[in-house]
Amino acid sequence: MPVHHRYATVDGHQLFYREAGDPSAPAVVLLHGFPTSSFMFRDLIPALADRYHVIAPDHLGFGFSDAPDAADFDYSFDALAELTAKLLTGLGVTRYAIYVQDYGAPIGWRLALRPGTPVTAIITQNGNAYEAGLVDDFWKPVRAYWAHPGADTEAGVRAALDLEAIRWQYLHGVPDPTVVSPDTWTHDHALVSRPGNDVVQLRLFADYATNLALYPRLHAHLREHRPPVLAVWGRNDEIFGPAGAEAFRDDEPEAEIHLLDGGHFLLESHGAEVAALIRDFLRPKD
Repeated sequence: MPVHHRYATVDGHQLFYREAGDPSAPAVVLLHGFPTSSFMFRDLIPALADRYHVIAPDHLGFGFSDAPDAADFDYSFDALAELTAKLLTGLGVTRYAIYVQDYGAPIGWRLALRPGTPVTAIITQNGNAYEAGLVDDFWKPVRAYWAHPGADTEAGVRAALDLEAIRWQYLHGVPDPTVVSPDTWTHDHALVSRPGNDVVQLRLFADYATNLALYPRLHAHLREHRPPVLAVWGRNDEIFGPAGAEAFRDDEPEAEIHLLDGGHFLLESHGAEVAALIRDFLRPKD
């Protein structure tokens, strides 16, 4: 099943996306996190495309999508979710399951909360929705930046753009780091290092505080609408800890939860296992 690499113009911006599978099949939308792109799904897409219509966009400012200067575009998670919704509408995709990781989660939660509840199922891979999932040591400098954005606190979050910090995200918590290709962190670092992209990323770090305020609305949505939830988590992640996966059962008692021996980018070490769990989860039940 071939994977197509395409662009669409949304609100004047070129958005890159990967697409595979029969457009008449049930849709699955893959939403990447920081600092990566749809590149993180390069192996998962063909593993699902025989049965599903799979779409994986690069968020504006990431990957091969446009990255307008922060002076020319008001970067926020609201804005990124709106662009994603318009992309999907333009592709004729109105009902879909989501796979969310890291930044993809708050974008996915906004899609799920849109009128008409277009999201039919939630697959979250270290995609957080609960305060319990925020590991204190990692989030302390980010919280300081939220409280007092400026030169004194910026250094603590700007460090996340360094090559070594991105490499750490990929390798930390992985029992055998040799299974993770250096293409990953090298690719990501090159793209977030484009001129002006540091300011884009700082805007999104600052805006991340709005995601915590969104959590209660998502929890209420889970209790009311009961979308099926699969939480498959790298349990060694020191950004979004496993308590964030287990917390989904607070609002969806039937949530399926798997804690695997991996880290933040679980697909790099456990891709086949995650794909099998997704296929079983999405398979129509008798």
